[in-house]
Amino acid sequence: MANLVIIPTYKEKENVEAIIKTISSLGVPFDILIIDDNSPDGTASIVKSLQATHKNLHLLERPGKMGLGTAYITGFNWALENNYLYIFEMDADFSHNPRDLIRLYKACHEDGADVAIGSRYISGVNVVNWPLSRVLMSYIASIYVRLITGMKIMDTTAGFICYKKEVLENIRPAHIRAIGYGFQIEMKFTAWKFGYKIVEIPIIFTDRKFGSSKMSGGIFNEALWGVLLMKIRSMSIKYRKKA
Repeated sequence: MANLVIIPTYKEKENVEAIIKTISSLGVPFDILIIDDNSPDGTASIVKSLQATHKNLHLLERPGKMGLGTAYITGFNWALENNYLYIFEMDADFSHNPRDLIRLYKACHEDGADVAIGSRYISGVNVVNWPLSRVLMSYIASIYVRLITGMKIMDTTAGFICYKKEVLENIRPAHIRAIGYGFQIEMKFTAWKFGYKIVEIPIIFTDRKFGSSKMSGGIFNEALWGVLLMKIRSMSIKYRKKA
């Protein structure tokens, strides 16, 4: 299998079975890796019950909430160890439409992108059911990141992404310092500094119907302050791709 979708979970019992079945039904085959942070609602048990009928489904369990960034680092390392060619990240709550995985895959597999971002802001503001305050916080954050870093990416905090294997091999995600939503920014920034081709694919982001959001103002503040430190650190780093 060439494709792996990494989905971190914490208290996603209302969503996890449906997201697994929807991804598994797509025309392009995807393996799925659920990384569960000891959800008290039995999310991991639901995943285990589905593994008998879904041979594309894998589960890593962690002892507790350890941060979104560390979940993806764990998943990226697992993906590289198992030689996947295209590695995706997405949420479990259907805020990212699973059918858009195919569009991200084609952008990398057929159209030559190294990183494909499911972007809320590349063609206007395509966010459904978010309060205006949250839309503004997210949109202004991306403007801020562009100003500080010089990147042209419109949706710098997006969490719906396809990476080619080579990108992750060069980035070495374990060296990424941010562990919250700043992780998404730092991954994109590092790929950009390496000179990889990054494209944004317009998507419609729909807020979750079930479960509770993991977003908070504190998480966003951490990400924004971290951007300055990230930019400063980058000035002393030489970004060279492996031969």
